[in-house]
Amino acid sequence: MHVKNRIAAAVVTGAAASLLLTAPALADDTAVLTTGTLAGPAVAAGDTISASIVSGAKAVFATAAGGSNGMKCAASSFSAAVNDNPVAPGAAALGSTLAVSSCTISGVPGVTGVNSVTINNQPYATTVASDGTVTVTGTDAAPISATLNLKTLLGSVTCVFVANGNAISAVADNTDNSITFTDQQFNKTTGPSACVANGFFTAKYTPVVTSAGAPVFVN
Repeated sequence: MHVKNRIAAAVVTGAAASLLLTAPALADDTAVLTTGTLAGPAVAAGDTISASIVSGAKAVFATAAGGSNGMKCAASSFSAAVNDNPVAPGAAALGSTLAVSSCTISGVPGVTGVNSVTINNQPYATTVASDGTVTVTGTDAAPISATLNLKTLLGSVTCVFVANGNAISAVADNTDNSITFTDQQFNKTTGPSACVANGFFTAKYTPVVTSAGAPVFVN
């Protein structure tokens, strides 16, 4: 190689190395759950995300899928501690809790009111996948379960329901930062005939926000 060519090659190599050293670092990969915007900062592990039902809406535990009879609760909330929030596509792992109160009941023969509702064995293992699927899962020892204490014409009765297949699912929507459960089936495990055989849970929680109040998006 001629001296001139060797000099030119050295200049080109040095310039390339300089560009590599001074170029800005690539942006971090986007996490499954982000805050503020799509592809925004990752929701930190250890943070808690939460939402309530919209004012005027109700969480429904109907006696049939899509039905209007059953228990309706004017207050309900969903919250989940973030355990793992990997790079998308993937699934974030959380531990979720559900609360319901201010409940009334109608269309159930012999039942006149609701004394209390208790959601048992919380928190539940929960995943939020990149496609928006939210899956809540119980265990054999700690199933997804609700205990209803109801008023009847003959006094109070206690009904215990367990999620069908020990799991319920919902859909996360970035349009309004919501999580929606629709007709998730529960089956009676204990209780007298005043307790219906099945209940179907429907509720929409929005907006889902971080502990700092920033909206949560799914990537």
